[in-house]
Formats: sequence, structure tokens, C-alpha cells
Amino acid sequence: MGSRWAYVLAVLVPLFGLLSLGLFSSGGLDPIRNLVFDTYQRLEPRTWNPDTPVRIVDIDDESLKRLGQWPWPRTRLAELVTRLGESGAAAVAFDMALSESDRTSFGNLISALPDDARERLAREFSGLPDNDAVLASAIGTAPVVLGTILTHGAPGPYPARHGIASAGDDPGAFLPTFRGAIVPLEMLQEKAAGFGALNWLPDQDQTVRRLPLLLSLDGKIVPALAIESLRVAQGASTYVVRASNASGQEAFGAKTGVNTVKVGALEIPTDPQGEVRVRFSPTQKGRFVPAWKVLDGSLAPGELEGRIVLIGTSAAGLLDQRTTPVNASVPGVEVHAQLLEHVLEGYTLARPDWAAGAELLIALIAGLGIAILLPRIAAAGTGLLGIIAIAALVFVSWHAFTQRNLLIDPLFPSATVAAVYLCGVVALYRAEQAQKKWVRDAFGRFVSPAVVQQLTKDPSKLVLGGETREITVMFCDIRGFTTISEGMSAAELTAFMNAYLDPLSDVVLEHRATLDKYIGDAIMAFWNAPLDDADHARQAALASLAMIAELERLNAGWRKEAEAAGRPFREVRFGIGLATGPCSVGNFGSTQRFDYSAFGDDVNLSSRLEGASKTYGVTILASEATRAAAPDLAWLEVDIVKVKGKTEAVRIFTLLGDAVYAAQDEFRKIARWHEHMLSAFHSRKFRDAEEAARSAAGSAPFAVRPLYLYYAEASRRFAEMPPPDDWDGVTEFMHK
Repeated sequence: MGSRWAYVLAVLVPLFGLLSLGLFSSGGLDPIRNLVFDTYQRLEPRTWNPDTPVRIVDIDDESLKRLGQWPWPRTRLAELVTRLGESGAAAVAFDMALSESDRTSFGNLISALPDDARERLAREFSGLPDNDAVLASAIGTAPVVLGTILTHGAPGPYPARHGIASAGDDPGAFLPTFRGAIVPLEMLQEKAAGFGALNWLPDQDQTVRRLPLLLSLDGKIVPALAIESLRVAQGASTYVVRASNASGQEAFGAKTGVNTVKVGALEIPTDPQGEVRVRFSPTQKGRFVPAWKVLDGSLAPGELEGRIVLIGTSAAGLLDQRTTPVNASVPGVEVHAQLLEHVLEGYTLARPDWAAGAELLIALIAGLGIAILLPRIAAAGTGLLGIIAIAALVFVSWHAFTQRNLLIDPLFPSATVAAVYLCGVVALYRAEQAQKKWVRDAFGRFVSPAVVQQLTKDPSKLVLGGETREITVMFCDIRGFTTISEGMSAAELTAFMNAYLDPLSDVVLEHRATLDKYIGDAIMAFWNAPLDDADHARQAALASLAMIAELERLNAGWRKEAEAAGRPFREVRFGIGLATGPCSVGNFGSTQRFDYSAFGDDVNLSSRLEGASKTYGVTILASEATRAAAPDLAWLEVDIVKVKGKTEAVRIFTLLGDAVYAAQDEFRKIARWHEHMLSAFHSRKFRDAEEAARSAAGSAPFAVRPLYLYYAEASRRFAEMPPPDDWDGVTEFMHK
């Protein structure tokens, strides 16, 4: 009966856990889903159609080489606009914010000259036109859309040539919201046919998958650059926005967001935020027209007639690059162009409202089916059925993408099926296996060899509970373990952990410790239990120093291996916390499973000190009781702290070396200078403390330089903003 309920629990926990994640994650699964949908786009991207009336006039590297570095004088941009207007472009859109005056204009060039020279040159060249005025004049001769940049700064005037009509709920409540904007120069605004926001809204991985058509600016709706270009190209005046609860839109009273945006003859479906998920195509050379060809007249006649022309740059030095599902790096202006192509060619790419519910239902049905079949059919047979179910999900999802332009996630239901199957197999396997004798389980897996030996001699210690005795506890944890491990395979990570834990565990055991447990990459050990050790604090401190030396040896070997393999080397560092005090030590657990361990305030303190060592930049942090029990070692006081979970402040120390090093003049000099710094700091002489800390950081051993940099920065902050009068010098840690 027990094994049956264990199986039920084993399959229901992952099933309903994943269903809950899918139901309540609120977009938390989107990054994983995006990987699937991006793969679909790469496998079958949109095909570029050269007849689509969209082109990019590209300020490319060759144009800069021929015509000079960026930014170009506005007179050259004026010539570009004029030629595009003469070529019959339906709209000319700038993927840039012309918000500052041209620095090459005559007035700007002479503004830095002495007064007499400036006045003389101003008289002699008074007839020269202002470059911005030349560009403004050219803009007035062509259907030009100027770029703006929406910000979260202070509101200000925003130029507009468009109107907004809406049906249903207020669309502004659903759009991306901004307060301010960077707009073009006023003289350019007066001549422009439209204004479009350049803002792009990437996902967390900085990939552009969706582009907004409309945005909300301080309560007003403004268009993005692409759709404003469409409006100007069609000669339309107004956008018609249909939101939830409009006529023909079934939302049953719920405010679900924007549905479509109509501009001219085009009605564009959107997501609830007024964004379009673009079906991207790979970068195509034919999409781009070099700016120098437009300016020198070598462009084929009719090439740009009737087209929407976007002016932007692909030049490498101008750093306007974006990532799309299809390309790792494309010019930013191409993203706007691909949105226009997507719309003009009639593409849609959407995740329907019913998709999430359907995926949850499929996951529930398939997961329950696997759970019911697994005890009745061989694991291999059930696994084959699971594989067939997953393959069917992938096929349906791929068909929906390629034939219906719908985004249906096969990964979440598939992961649910796989998780239920694996957990069920494990539960059944465990139920089938004969359990080893409970004593061997307890001793062989959860206690040190010394504990095994003592418990073998005295079986009475197998009762639950323990005794209170003074021990010294160590916690040792690798710093940045996630960063170190993220580039490793499972096999490489296993090999690394074995290579790390084996020698360090040997060091701990050689110093008469009880190795309590491994917590991931962390080591917990304690001294003076179960074997008596009157020198337990010293042994813990010396073990810490020996572990540092052993880690240096390990790093040297790993460095050589990395260099030989031609891969980058990441040095491994750890932090150690030591605390001494009364704790409860003994067997804890149940009558079926023992765990010889220690509990108490000083166990928690040791763990907190290990975490705090990162703040101070030292490898070892020990409590005052540990330091007092081994006073002849090379200790330096670090701070007075109150760690999370403790109401009383404690002094903490770091350890530089053994008793031999503590007797050397070098350490005594460091200790005197260190005491001077701490005295100045706690006496509120923060400038003196900062000077002492910075001086010490330049000459102290490498192991404590970060500590002095910490105090230098803390002293500087307190000097600039003194602590309150009742400040007692205690540092309180609110986190573990």
C-alpha cells in the first residue's frame, strides 16, 4: 500500500507542478517557447519578395568611404531626400532622430571663434544658408516621415500629423507607455509629412520578435515609424484602432486589449499590446540600396518609384545592430523594413488566445494517460507511447506554424509527459528494489568513517536525538559556482566536483573533523564530535589554511589543463565560515534513516559568515569565539556584525596564517596598521580611515586587499554622508 501511494505521489507532483507552472507563470515560460518558435522561423523563414514596395537606403561602409564620416552634413541629407522625392518614393522615413542642429552649419562652426573673427566671418558669409534650413526645405518637397524616440523623461510637445479613431475599449490602456520624447528640430517638424517612434521592445534575451504599431505617450497615441510610413505612403490621415468589446470583437466584457489597427486600405491584426509578431526573412542584399548610388545618380531609373524608402545605416562603426529570430545581427533599420514587408505581403504570425488552455488540457490528458499506463505496461512500451505522443505534438505545432501561421507550443505538454514518465519509472524502480539494511544505509551514506567506527563500538548512539557540546563548525562554499558550471556538460561537472571535493575532504578529515555533508558544492564539517578534540578551534582554523593551499594547487593543475586544451580558464575560489559554540550533536532523522549532524546557533552563524565573506572579499571569516580559542594564529578583526537570524552583534575575524606567520614582523606591521584603520573607522574619523585603508590596500597581502578596498569605500560613503549619532559601528546583514 505504501509503495502504491508513493507512486501516485511521484507522478502527481510533477504533473500538477508543471500544470501549475503553466497556469500561473504569467509569461514565465515565454523564453522557452520562444526558442521553439525561433527554431521554426529559422527552419522555414519568410521568403523575401523583391516586388514588395519597401527598400532601405543604406548609409553603409562604402557610402562613408566615398562621402565622408558620419554624421553627414544636413545638406547631404537634403540632397538625398531631394533625389528620393524625384525618384517617386511613396514615403521617405528616417530611422534616426534629427533632434540636434547640424554641427557643420556655418553658424555652429564659427560659434567657438573669438568675437572679432566671428563677427567678421558672419558679415562676409551672411548669405550662407543654414544646413538644417536646407534639409527642412528638402523635406517640404517629399513625403518624409521623421523619427522620434520615446522616453520615460519629462513630458513635452510632440508633433503629429495623424488622427486616431477607436472602437471598443480605450486602446491607450494597453499600449507600451512613455512620458517624454526626443523629437526632430522644430524647423524640420514644420515640413515633415509624419512622425514615427523608433522604439523597439525586445524580449529578455534582447531578440526583436515583436514590433509596436502604436505607443502611448503621456496619454496620447502615437504611431511607430513603420506604420506612419504606411499612412503617409497611402495618403491616409487617420488610424482606426479596434480593441476589445468593439463591434464584432467578442470579449464578453473583459478588457483584453487591442485587436487590429487600420491604416488606409490595410487592416493589421495585432496582439493585445498593439504589437505585431513579425515573420522574419534572412537578410537580403536586394533589400538595400547604397546611399552613394542614390546621391551619384547611378541608381537604375524607377528602382524606388512608388516604394516606401527607409533611410538607415548598416555601417559597422555606427553600432545600430539588432538580433532577430533568423539573424544574429541585422541593421536596426532592417527590423522596420521587415515589419513593413510582413504587413504588405499579408502575413500574420500569432499565438491564439486558446493556445495556452489547449496546451494545458493536452498536458493533463497525456500526463494522466502515461501515469495510468506505466504500472500496467512495461516501461519500454509506455516510453514508446510517450515518444509517439510527443512526436504528434511537434507535428501539430509545426503544421500550425507552416500552414496557419499559428504559434502552438509543443514543448510544455511534451515536458509534462516526459516528467511524469521519468518520475513514475523512478518510483516503480525504487519500489522494486530491496532496501539495504537501515544501519548500513545510515552509516555508509551519511556519516564520516570516524562516526561509523564509534557507533559500531557503541550501538546505543543509534537512538534519535543527541547531546549538547561545544564544537567548531565550518561551512565552505565555491564562489560563482553557477558561472563556473554553466559551460560544463553533466559528465564534466561530475568530474570537476570529484576533483574538487576529494582532496578538500581529505584535508578536512586529516585535521580530525567530522565531515557532515555536501550541500551542492558546499562542504559542512565540524570538530569535537563525536570524538573529543580539545584543540578543535585550532584544528578548524589550520584546516581552513590547508584547504586554501590545496585549492591553489588544484587551480594550478586546472590552469595547465585549460591551456593545453586551448580553452579559457576560470579560477575557482571559495569562502569559509567558522564558528565555535554549544550545539546539539547526534543522530537526527527517523527510525528508518539516521543522519549524524549538528544543529544550533553557531551552525547557522558559520553558514552566515561564509556568505558574508563575499561582502568583505576575504576567504575566511570566523567568530570571536573561534579566534579566542586559537589566539596565537594570525588573526585580523574584520567587523562587528549582526547576521540574519541573530539578535546580538558579534565580532568577526579573518585568518592570514598560522602561529609562525603571526610571530613575524610582517604580520605585526599589518596588524598595527589594521588596528589603526579600524580605530579610526569606529571613532568616526572616516577620512583617516579611508586614507589608512587605501594605503594598506597597496601593500597588504593579496588575500586582504579587497577588505581594505571595502573599508576605503565604506569610509568614503560615511565621510560624505555620516551615519546617525547613535551609530554603533555594527553592520547588519539582512540576507543569508
